[in-house]
Amino acid sequence: MSDRSLDVVVRQLGVCDYTPVWEAMREFTATRTPSTPDEIWLLEHAPVYTLGLNARVAPGVLPPVPYRDVPMSRVAGRRERPTLARPCASREQVPAPRDIPVIHTDRGGQVTYHGPGQVVAYVLLDLRRRALGVRQLVSALEQSVIEVLADYAIGAHARRDAPGVYVDGAKIAALGLRVRQGRCYHGLSLNVAMDVEPYSRIHPCGYPDLQVTDMRALGVAAETLQVADRLIAQLAQHLGYTVHPAANETSFTPSALPVTYNVLSEHGR
Repeated sequence: MSDRSLDVVVRQLGVCDYTPVWEAMREFTATRTPSTPDEIWLLEHAPVYTLGLNARVAPGVLPPVPYRDVPMSRVAGRRERPTLARPCASREQVPAPRDIPVIHTDRGGQVTYHGPGQVVAYVLLDLRRRALGVRQLVSALEQSVIEVLADYAIGAHARRDAPGVYVDGAKIAALGLRVRQGRCYHGLSLNVAMDVEPYSRIHPCGYPDLQVTDMRALGVAAETLQVADRLIAQLAQHLGYTVHPAANETSFTPSALPVTYNVLSEHGR
């Protein structure tokens, strides 16, 4: 009999708005059982700024509000309510959001930007079942990105003092996780071929002068779908998983997500 703890279900969700995906991740984590297979969700987001739990929020900015559509008893086994993303604005770290919404989330880290042309991989894992520590997970995520970039002849590295992946001092991949009772969600984003101008309106990861780049700016014309496939292969290798297509699984399926496209869109052609 195979060890189900070594199985991972991969779902490609296309281009989605941020809040419904975040709510789906929380619900999956709150309602999963000890036998639920781990999942990785691949997608791109419509343009959005997200503030993590470590973000310095300006006075008067509203924190996350209670989300009452999920019973308290279903949230991580405790009588508490999850939180629903509320648009907010912090002029300290998001001085000029203009027409891009700003969402205060429950992931770690500070402020970042998501948009088309960026591969997002959300990792919904039972860390306790896998005996996997958070630092081990972060290292595995970073190394997976580093090796994907190496496939395209891009030399990249991680920083112990600032999670993520960097190329010549510029950030190309961001990480942010949330762990509840040994189970994690959120994940990483890798810039493939996107408009990086929105990063100039914020202090990426809390650093006012941090430069941000993407694979296209480094001379690589790659499709997001192609990069996502390579990323999954590396994640499976570094985390020790056997990948299963979502169509063969009957576990949690994100429903009612506003998917703009059926597959990851292609950019940078």
